[in-house]
Amino acid sequence: MKDPILDVRNLKVQFQIDDRIIPAVDGISFQVQRGQTLGIVGESGSGKSVTSLAVMGLIPNPPGKIVDGEILFRDGTLQDGGRAADAVDLSRLSPGQMQAYRGGKVSMIFQEPMSSLNPVYTCGFQLTEAILQHQRVSKEEAQRLAIAGLQEVKLLPSDGDLQTLVLKSQPDLTDRQVQQEVDRRKQAILNRYPHELSGGQIQRVMIAMAICCNPSLLIADEPTTALDVTVQATILDLLRELRDRRGMSLIFITHDLGIIAEIADQVAVMYQGKIVEAGPVWEIFSNPQHPYTKGLLACRPKPDQRLRRLPTVADFMEVETTSSGQVQIREKAVDESKVVQFRSEISETEIRDRMARLEQNGPLLTVENLQVGYPIRGVFGNTQRYVMAVNDVSFQIHQGETFGLVGESGCGKTTLGRALLRLVPALGGRIWFDGKDVLGLDKRQLRVLRRDMQIIFQDPFSSLDPRMNVGDAIAEPLKIHRVIKSRRHQQERVSYLLERVGLPGNCMNRYPHEFSGGQRQRICIARALALNPKFIICDESVSALDVSVQAQVLNLLKELQSEFNLTYIFISHDLAVVKFMSDRIMVMNQGQIEEIGPAEQIYRQPQQPYTRQLINAIPVGSLDRIRELQATRSLAS
Repeated sequence: MKDPILDVRNLKVQFQIDDRIIPAVDGISFQVQRGQTLGIVGESGSGKSVTSLAVMGLIPNPPGKIVDGEILFRDGTLQDGGRAADAVDLSRLSPGQMQAYRGGKVSMIFQEPMSSLNPVYTCGFQLTEAILQHQRVSKEEAQRLAIAGLQEVKLLPSDGDLQTLVLKSQPDLTDRQVQQEVDRRKQAILNRYPHELSGGQIQRVMIAMAICCNPSLLIADEPTTALDVTVQATILDLLRELRDRRGMSLIFITHDLGIIAEIADQVAVMYQGKIVEAGPVWEIFSNPQHPYTKGLLACRPKPDQRLRRLPTVADFMEVETTSSGQVQIREKAVDESKVVQFRSEISETEIRDRMARLEQNGPLLTVENLQVGYPIRGVFGNTQRYVMAVNDVSFQIHQGETFGLVGESGCGKTTLGRALLRLVPALGGRIWFDGKDVLGLDKRQLRVLRRDMQIIFQDPFSSLDPRMNVGDAIAEPLKIHRVIKSRRHQQERVSYLLERVGLPGNCMNRYPHEFSGGQRQRICIARALALNPKFIICDESVSALDVSVQAQVLNLLKELQSEFNLTYIFISHDLAVVKFMSDRIMVMNQGQIEEIGPAEQIYRQPQQPYTRQLINAIPVGSLDRIRELQATRSLAS
C-alpha cells in the first residue's frame, strides 16, 4: 500500500478550563489514503471536530494544546531529482510555517456556512481573497478562478450552458451581446452577499473556497447538518464528484452514520476522545463490534420500518468512571424481551384501528384557507405587495393525533405553526381550536387559550433565558397564568415535570449552560407541559440534536402523548423522523399543500414528484446502498 496522505499517531489534545484539564482527544491514531474518504462519526463532545482543528493547526492556545502525538502529512510533491517529499509533522509547525499548508494543501469546510462568511463582503470578494492569499496570480486571474470554482460546484452554469440560457431568453442578440450578458451574469453571482443566498448555495461557496487552491486533503466538518435532506443529498453528490475527479482525499465528520454510508470508504467511530472502532464502511455497517457503534446504527429512524420505540445508545452499553478518572465501557446484557421491544413494529391493523379512534374523537384543530404573507414595502414605507409564506392551506387535526408537517426550508411550515398560535398575523382564512375562533379572540381570550396551545422551538439554548435558572424558567408559565400561586407548590410541580422528562428534580437551581443540548430540550418540553396543554407544536425540535439524543427525545414525546393525551404538530424537514412520529403527514412546498395522507401511505405510495424527491434524499445507511455506491465507484475507476 502507498504511503497515506495523512497519518495521525497517538494524538492527544487537552483543554485547561479553570483548574481542570479536559482530554478532548485522547491518544487516537488513523490514516487517510490518497483519493479516499475517511468518515469520523460520534456525538457532540466526542472529539471529532477538535481532531480536525488539530490537523488544520487551529486549536486555540490557550486554553487548548496538542500535548502528544504526530500529524504526518504527505502531499505527493516531488523534490529535486524526482524523489517524493518527506512527510511533514503539522503539529510541530509554527503558525508562519503552517500558512504554507493551511488552505493551499489542506483545506476545511466548517459546519455553519453562514457564520463562516463575512456578511459585509460579497461572496466574490471573499473567494478571490482566498485565491490571492495562496496563489501568485493577478486579481483578474483570481476572479476567473473564482468563477471557475463556482461553476465546478454547480452554483453557476458553465459558459456553454450560460450562452444557451441567454439565447433562449433573448434569441435576437449578437454573439458579442451574448458574451456580454454571460459576463454580466457571472459578475452578478460574485457580487452577491451571503444573506442573498440559501443555506445550500452558501455551502457551495464554502466548498468552492476550500478547493480553489487544489488541496490534496479536504476536511468537511458537519457540512450538511444545517441543510434540508434534499440539499444535503446534492452536497454529498458534489463532494463525491469533486473527490473522484480531482483525486482528492476527504475527511468527512458527522454524527449521523446514515450520511457516513453515503460518502465514506473508511470509518472511525469516536467516543469521549477515543476511537472505539474503525474499519471499512462495509464492515462497520454489516458487523459492528463495539456497543457504541451498535447503538448509533440502531437509534436513527428507518423510513421502511414503523417501530414502537427507537433503540438508544444507552440500551447497548454501560459507562462507568473509575476512581482514577478512566472511562470504562461495557456492553449491556440485553434480555430477550428488550430485543423483541427494539424490533417490534406497529402492525397495519393497529394503525387502522388507531386512525379510526382518532377520527371518532373529532377535530381539535380546523384550518380553513389560511393565508400568511410578509409585506414588501416601498421607499416611503407603504406596502406594495406580499410574499405569501402560507397560501390557502386547509386541514384538520384530531384530538390525540400526531400530525407531521414536512418540507424544505422556506416552504412555510414554521410560519404556519406560528400562525396557528397567533405569533405571526394571518392575512386571511379561519382557525378553529376546540370550538373557538382563534383569529377572532381578543387579548384576554387569547391569553386563556395559550394555556392549551404550546410550542417547542428548534434551538433549546436560545429558547431559554441564560440568566434564569431552569426551575424559574419552567415555573414562569405557572406564574403568568396564576395557576399555582404557592411557591412551594410551584417547586413541587417543577420537580415533578423535570423528573417526568428524565432529569433529576433537584437540578432546578442550575442554569441552561450547565446542561447538554438534549437536556436543554427536555427542559423546554417540561416548560411546555407546565400548564397541562392539549396541543403542542414541535418545530424542528430534534433537528439540532445528535441522532442518539434525538432518539431519546422522540421516545419521550411519544410517552408523554400517551400519558397526557397530547395532540402534536411535528414539524421537520426529515421525513424519516416525521414518519416515525406521525399518524398523518402533510407535505408543504412553496406555501402550499402538496399532499396529505396517512404516514405509511405518504412513504410507500407518494402521489407527488416533490414528495418522492424528499423520500429519495433520505440517507438510509443500508447495506444495499453501500454496495451500490461501492459498485458505482469501482466502475468509475
